Amino acid sequence: MQTYPVAHIDIAALKHNLNQVKGFAPDSKVMSVIKANAYGHGDIQVAFALIESDAFAVARLSEGIQLRQAGIKKNIVLLEGVHNMEQLQLAAENNLSPVFHNQSQIDLLSVTELIRPLKFCWLMIETGMHRLGISKAGLAVALKTLMNSHKINGEIGVMTHFANADKPNDYRNKLQIEKLLESKKIENVTTGMANSAAIISLPDSHQQWIRPGVMLYGSSPFPDKTADDLGLKPVMKLAAQLIAIEQLQAGEQVGYGGEWQALKVMKVGTVNIGYGDGYSRQLSNKGKVSVHNQLVDVLGRVSMDMICIDLSSINNVKIGDEVILWGIEELQIDCVATRANTISYELLCQVNNRVVRQYNG
Repeated sequence: MQTYPVAHIDIAALKHNLNQVKGFAPDSKVMSVIKANAYGHGDIQVAFALIESDAFAVARLSEGIQLRQAGIKKNIVLLEGVHNMEQLQLAAENNLSPVFHNQSQIDLLSVTELIRPLKFCWLMIETGMHRLGISKAGLAVALKTLMNSHKINGEIGVMTHFANADKPNDYRNKLQIEKLLESKKIENVTTGMANSAAIISLPDSHQQWIRPGVMLYGSSPFPDKTADDLGLKPVMKLAAQLIAIEQLQAGEQVGYGGEWQALKVMKVGTVNIGYGDGYSRQLSNKGKVSVHNQLVDVLGRVSMDMICIDLSSINNVKIGDEVILWGIEELQIDCVATRANTISYELLCQVNNRVVRQYNG
């Protein structure tokens, strides 16, 4: 018997999207980004599904350790790096590859005893986003320190992160590419900077390594292009079920605050999903869901565990019927995100462990 709510994860779609990535940048190695529980899809299962990637990237040490304990052997890059001696030791013990983005992280190398040298390390440089990264003034010294350290054995790369890649014609993209390439004038290092949007629209940014994220999960990184436009397939189909059906009279109200009121006699259903599962409260009174292949409205406020929906147009509906929140042609994640005044990244990452993951294909 199916347990709800459930996120159906399409493994075949994941693999298809990875192949699309490789098609956009055939000469680059792929560092698949699976941070934040693989954007809500389940990091361990996604890592095994994307095992044809050349490496993986996560944000934090705990994410990398979890993947190692699950048996993932590929290089795993820690995008936020490590922040103290204990974390650096754990990174070495688990063969994880930290990104160094400030001098204090680099200084840890000289004062920390490691069980084995680090490998496949990266230096993050600041090129315009002003979030993380070594400044231009400190780049030469930082690179030399890493390359001369006996605690690093293997490839050292230089990376940065685009601030405006979803706007392909933005002049700042070119400036960021130029700043990254300047690092090659200091040392002949491996470079990488392209995120999903840049992989698709900025071929000059591809370099030796690319870092696809949201496109792997079947979402478009552009506001004016759909996943279909880019040849991407949705990976997550989020579903719940009807747990109650009620006949409302004209004037009766639905949900907290009574913000929605029936104008006529109508049929209203209650669905077992809410913001406590990751379904955004921003979809109150404006979300749409699918029942029996028909789109219907979300009525009233999204509650912690439930939403109410309009069933007036659905014949033969019954308690236990499936309700789809996103992940089908009529309810693509990017369209749902627009309704919620947010981005698909946030909606996907919010789907938490109260929602069962079911892997297919």
